[in-house]
Amino acid sequence: MKALCLGSLLLLGLAVGPLRGIAAGPRILPAGKLPDDLRLGPLKDLDGYFPFQPPSTKEAWRARADLVRRRVLVANGLWPLPEKTPLNAIVYGRLERQEYSIEKVFFESRPGFFVTGNLYRPKQITGKVPGVLFAHGHWTDARLAESTEPELRQEIASGQERFEQGGRSRFQSMCVQLARMGCVVFQYDMLGNSDSQQISLGVAHNFAKQRPHLNTISDWGLFSPQAEAHLQSVMGLQTWNSVRSLDFLLSLPEVDPARIACTGASGGGTQTFNLGAIDPRVQLEFPAVMVSTGMQGGCTCENASLLRIGTGNVELAALFAPKPLGMTSANDWTKEMATKGFPQLKQLYSLLDAPDNVMLNRGEHFPHNYNAVSRSAFYTWLNHHFHLEQTEPVIEHDYTVASREELSVWDATHPHPPGGEDYEQRLLRQIHEADQRQIETATRTDEQVRAILKPAWQTLLDTDSTILGKVTWDQITKTDHATYIEMGGFIRNSNSHSELPTVFLYPKNWQGQTVVWATGHGKAGLYTSDGMPIPAVQQLIHRGVIVLGLDLLDQGEFVPEGIVLSQSRLVAGPREVPAYTFGYNNSVFVERVHDLITAIQYIRQHERKSSLVALVGTDGAGPIVAAARFALGNQVDRTALDTGGFRFGQVLNYRDLNFLPGGAKYGDLPELLALGGPGEIRVAGESAATLTATPKLKFGKIILTKNNSDSELIEGLLP
Repeated sequence: MKALCLGSLLLLGLAVGPLRGIAAGPRILPAGKLPDDLRLGPLKDLDGYFPFQPPSTKEAWRARADLVRRRVLVANGLWPLPEKTPLNAIVYGRLERQEYSIEKVFFESRPGFFVTGNLYRPKQITGKVPGVLFAHGHWTDARLAESTEPELRQEIASGQERFEQGGRSRFQSMCVQLARMGCVVFQYDMLGNSDSQQISLGVAHNFAKQRPHLNTISDWGLFSPQAEAHLQSVMGLQTWNSVRSLDFLLSLPEVDPARIACTGASGGGTQTFNLGAIDPRVQLEFPAVMVSTGMQGGCTCENASLLRIGTGNVELAALFAPKPLGMTSANDWTKEMATKGFPQLKQLYSLLDAPDNVMLNRGEHFPHNYNAVSRSAFYTWLNHHFHLEQTEPVIEHDYTVASREELSVWDATHPHPPGGEDYEQRLLRQIHEADQRQIETATRTDEQVRAILKPAWQTLLDTDSTILGKVTWDQITKTDHATYIEMGGFIRNSNSHSELPTVFLYPKNWQGQTVVWATGHGKAGLYTSDGMPIPAVQQLIHRGVIVLGLDLLDQGEFVPEGIVLSQSRLVAGPREVPAYTFGYNNSVFVERVHDLITAIQYIRQHERKSSLVALVGTDGAGPIVAAARFALGNQVDRTALDTGGFRFGQVLNYRDLNFLPGGAKYGDLPELLALGGPGEIRVAGESAATLTATPKLKFGKIILTKNNSDSELIEGLLP
């Protein structure tokens, strides 16, 4: 890993400043050299490479699928699933055609928040018929728009469309043909598109700059640090609209719940596999021109913090297995799908004894769209699996295109509902309050807490998957002091490719106890300005306790000497959208938690004679230690930390080093303290009132200290 100079840090978008008032402590690396840590390299972004490798056994896949499915739910703000309030659906304005009808629809996915669309039904219905959800994607005014004459002629000439009439709207073409095949179809709008304007196009899809007036602790707007801390996003809103659209479709008495399909292209394809991943009622899905190991979705509505950390669109689509999954490729980011992604999906489906239930219709000679050829592939896939008895391959025939006026939902009798920034704030406040009620209702017993809150925090902190490989120690320096030996070196984790500058203070009268001590300034925080251990550390050494200090990511030797980082890095790009960074990369806070886990794992694996292992966090590191204690469970015997009164819900800058997507939703730091354990924990910076307001389940014993001194904090830490 090449060393980074100050200029390089500034180019990476890091806020830096001089390090004042903190001793340097022992240095492991030569001046100007940084650790050989993979995390100092480029951040992953939506244009990265996202391969999928299926496990070798069904059991391993079931376990992996459960974790990824939970990640999708958590990232979309749907863990636990919100209460399904009345839809209050209005269906009106029936337009009669020879073989089918079209109706206007709007309903409330949440009180006062409307889903809009059109319902297509066959004229002749006998018994139960299949239902299809159609998510139209990002085309401007998609459901209502028509191609211009030059656009249509070009599409007909290139083979993308067939008819001079029906070819004017690929969105109507899909619905009309499905209705002719005997399906009930609901085509619904994405936020900011067609009739769905309560959240505008500019906010839902074109958001670029943070809005300071919508970034407060009590009221906030989308894409703000507060919205991210509560897992509120455009993608989450749209995904819930998809779930409620399925509720609406299944409320129709003629729809067969055993034959429900979902399809869409581009952003509609994202919605298709997103819904299929979390809602078992979908029985067949067909995401067009979106499933790929390449670009994962460029729109703000396709990105949510936490969503693609350690995963990608191919695996998200794989969550649908072994049910029928069809896809298309085009001359876009999906053009390599036939060799990168689809073979692995085929391997998974074969493992699950359903090799014929996955299909890729190749169309690399076509641009990025849902053209007549691709639509035919979907009709044929649907016909085969839902037994619709159509001649294959199924192709369209022409029809009369309905006008914008005939399709549009809002009119003088049905006026457009309120929108704008004031409504946006009210909606997010409503969702927050409903989420808190739902969490309260869903976590009334210890068993429910373990089933809801603990898995949620495991996802937020990315502790589900194995973050530890082989953990090793490489000693670089050794200094003999009168009562202890100071050794400097690196703890390395082969799985994360991390390299942590570490100092061990070994008392010559070691009594079999070890303390891992994290500070806001790394290992330097354990030393005074004259290079001696601080008094509290000296107390531990005098008692025969090993003290381990380390630099967590972006502390100490992770940055050039004399510099302290005050903000986290972001992926390249001008749009101030947190999910573009934190949908693909863990926050600095989470990486620091992982560093502490690595250190504790090293102690447990290599210092086996330690009869007691304790964890201490001071000078801003208390919340990190609280999170590590939760993740480590019984691997830590006792803990002492100073929270400083910190709350994730009070972070108003998404570049803050303590920013944690979702950190405020599940009880914030008090709940995290309550969920950790099982050993004793000593806490400074809190009162009895602040720690009894929200915690559900306590493991071990929480002891509040009277003041914030390090000496009092560690008093009684060890027996």
